Amino acid sequence: MEAKVEERFGAGYLEERKLVPRWPQPIPAIVSLVLTLAIFYATWWIFQDPRGWLRMYTPYVGYMYTRWWLIMLIWMVYIFNYWPFKRSWLEKTNPLVKGAILTGISVFILYLLIKVFFEGLLGNFGIAYFNPERLMKLPRMTEFFALEYASLACLMFAAIASWLSPAWIVACEEEPWKKLNQPAKGISILVVTFFLSTVIFFMTMHPHMGILYYPWQYFTSIAPPYWESFANTVSGTFHVSWIMCCTIMVWIVETIWERFPFKLIKTNWLRRVVAFFGIIAMAWALFFFLYFAQELTWGQAIRGTRLINAPDWRWLHVGEMAVFFLVPAIFITFYCGNWPRRFSIPVNVLIRTVITIAAAMLLYIVYYKTSHNFLGTQKGFMHEAQFPMIPTIWLINVWLVHHWFMDNWPAWKMVPKTAEEIAHDHAAEKAKVAEIKWNPALGWGLGIGAVCGVAVYFLTLNILPWMYKTIDIIK
Repeated sequence: MEAKVEERFGAGYLEERKLVPRWPQPIPAIVSLVLTLAIFYATWWIFQDPRGWLRMYTPYVGYMYTRWWLIMLIWMVYIFNYWPFKRSWLEKTNPLVKGAILTGISVFILYLLIKVFFEGLLGNFGIAYFNPERLMKLPRMTEFFALEYASLACLMFAAIASWLSPAWIVACEEEPWKKLNQPAKGISILVVTFFLSTVIFFMTMHPHMGILYYPWQYFTSIAPPYWESFANTVSGTFHVSWIMCCTIMVWIVETIWERFPFKLIKTNWLRRVVAFFGIIAMAWALFFFLYFAQELTWGQAIRGTRLINAPDWRWLHVGEMAVFFLVPAIFITFYCGNWPRRFSIPVNVLIRTVITIAAAMLLYIVYYKTSHNFLGTQKGFMHEAQFPMIPTIWLINVWLVHHWFMDNWPAWKMVPKTAEEIAHDHAAEKAKVAEIKWNPALGWGLGIGAVCGVAVYFLTLNILPWMYKTIDIIK
């Protein structure tokens, strides 16, 4: 009697597939970049662009759908492992057909979540600000602001979920449900991360929603919000940005860092705890550094002012700056094979990080110089219709669909790895990690790294103001 083979669905699919380039690099990367940028611009024009068809870039309506679509992709691939699609279907189906089916399902679930769960259920039976129609019944509430406020509430929840959903996979390694079969594993992780997102939402975003309508909602929210004393603003953009930095750091660790340095910790529970809170610590460091960089560039924020000098916009811009780091990191991993790979793990990670930082700075300059010409955004750094997080995440969504659902077609061909190849990859990974041991050279490296970090800090104090005066981003 034959033993029953357990269906794994898409568990391990991304690691156990082999993407074979059809041409030598950098041709596949260039072809994929041109193709995905064309898809990005076409879909942007159809769905988002204020001059296009649906004109969802209001901007919060478009941002809400963009952010929740990102979460749908994460849920389908990282949490549910492509369930209910079987592994054989994932490996044998034409990339175009597979991409169309999986993308269609993600959009359908996205629409149900927003219209049925948030607007229909929560908005009608729980909290009014999730439903624009209920908000319109309030005195002095216009249709535009009702739609914007409801979309803002949904996307604020999405900001938290887009951090915690992948963090549970990357840092906590799916535990304690890793050994469960799908869909039990996916449902367990989804319920826990959704619950944590709800708790954090009420502690960070709900007080912000409570002061958007006058009079402030003292009975149902903390008003003024508790962070006013140390953030110098009552705006929830303070929380939006540090949560955005957490999201960025999760994906930096997952992509160009390949979960380094946390994978060096051999004790399982300690590795997971350190990874989860270590990512948060690094995110807060990035969060405060980017705010400090703005003060070096534009001067100290002044409460009571508007535009570029206002603290609330400065906090928001921290998140906007952070997202520019994610774009090159994703591209390096998806289309450049996480180049380079020839050196030790720390050296590879360092080189990728330097490339990512340089590319992010270049992308930041190019975006603010040109985006108003072809995306329908407004010229300038600070404007109600200038939200760089929306087009950058929209582009990342396109890349996720192309890489996760379509196996980088047509520049790459997907070939399943053999059992021997999978075993060899695991052994090679363990060997690379084992190479990193404490020795005098590592001590010198850490010491030199600390000195370089201090030097970079003092260089930053002088370079950022000089760059702002030298590089004319917006004329």
